[in-house]
Formats: sequence, structure tokens, C-alpha cells
Amino acid sequence: MIAAAAIAVLSLLAVAAVMAFAFAGTVAPAWITYSALYGLPLAFLLMLFLVLDGVAGRRRAGKPDRR
Repeated sequence: MIAAAAIAVLSLLAVAAVMAFAFAGTVAPAWITYSALYGLPLAFLLMLFLVLDGVAGRRRAGKPDRR
């Protein structure tokens, strides 16, 4: 969860940097653009996985093992 949150924050900072470069009339470096384009979707996918894992964990915890 911490990794997904860190990736999301860094990606949002990269998006802000790209917007600041564009406002200044220059082109952002490729690594900043790359991290903005690919980091944010990766963070959302990691968060989605964490939510689904939490739902599955609650379902497993709610059902006693019947044998």
C-alpha cells in the first residue's frame, strides 16, 4: 500500500512538473513525462488490487471453515 501511494504521489508531482514546463513554454524531460504517463495508471492498478484483496480477505474471514 505504501508503494502504491508513493508511486501515486510521485506521478502527480511529475504531472505538475510537466504542466509547469508547458506553462513556461518549454518541453519537459522525457523521464518526467514517462513517469507522469505510466506511473499514475500503475498506482491506480496497485490500489485496485489492494481493494480487491481486502474484499476477498473480508469474505474469507467472514466464512468459518466447514468440514
